Amino acid sequence: MNSKLKKYLILSGLGVSLLLVLALIGFFVIDEIKGGAVGDGQNKYELIIDSGEPSSSVVRELAAAGMIKSSVYFNYLMKFTRAGNKIKQGVYDINDGMSSRKILDVIISGKVKLVNFTVPEGYNNRQIGDLLVSKKLAISREEFLKVTQSPALLTKYNIPAKTLEGYLFPETYSVPLNYPLERITEMMIKRFYKKLESIPEAKDIKPADLHFRVVLASIVEREAVRKEERPMMAGVFLTRIEKNINLESCATIQYLFDKPKKRLFESDLKIVSPYNTYINGGWPPGPISNPGLPALEASFKPMKSDKLFFLLKPDGSHYFSATFKEHLDAKKKFIDVLYQ
Repeated sequence: MNSKLKKYLILSGLGVSLLLVLALIGFFVIDEIKGGAVGDGQNKYELIIDSGEPSSSVVRELAAAGMIKSSVYFNYLMKFTRAGNKIKQGVYDINDGMSSRKILDVIISGKVKLVNFTVPEGYNNRQIGDLLVSKKLAISREEFLKVTQSPALLTKYNIPAKTLEGYLFPETYSVPLNYPLERITEMMIKRFYKKLESIPEAKDIKPADLHFRVVLASIVEREAVRKEERPMMAGVFLTRIEKNINLESCATIQYLFDKPKKRLFESDLKIVSPYNTYINGGWPPGPISNPGLPALEASFKPMKSDKLFFLLKPDGSHYFSATFKEHLDAKKKFIDVLYQ
């Protein structure tokens, strides 16, 4: 190889390298000018991408919301990275401190905005339905209740009832917006059975026997205030059933109302309903709430005693009595004085 050819090849290589460097620098300059962040992140935008929505529509929305500097550049970026058909449906939190490349990374990664909701212990299905509506995870309470009455779900999880009341475990959940109600419901059912594994007495239990325990736990959950009193309370209800005494649970009366009352009256105790345990013997036809783990544990490990009555004292604890006379005396001492 003569020296001139060698020199030419070296110069050509340097020229190509220089062009590549210049092209790279040019790309980053253009990327910053056309694809850099619009602002400092103070302005936020909730981007909703529907199933099958074309990428061009997404770009127009981002531009209209002031989240990108150039729709032309964003389209070029999608074409260059072949990301146009990788955009995933969902709800995304976008802000003007994100570059075009960052926004594109987010909407093709599927890292959608999550909605957190907490089901308190003792909520019934109606209350959970209202909660999901408030979080925009359900259109209406009725829509959710229809799912909780699904024969397919009841059969799948061997629940011998007409509704999933009692089996939707109260806890904090995180789901994407527009997440199917059926899947949200199944999450709560699965969490119930997972928590049940921590109770040795529940191992290999038959569905009918489990349902009885859930009914008991659901009543205890609504009656109890303090965790440590739940086993004693469960024991009271079991003893009353054994002695053929009506449960007379105020919680079963409260279940009849759309919203719990601050105080029940004699007329409330006479409402005709299979859930009224003042006028009906035995257990109510189903759970009256979705119990948490302490109430479930109490239903499997009740504390048996001679106690047949209890009442709520002003300090939040309960007074347990063995006789009706003792119960009436306690009522005069702790309750009646409040309404004199």
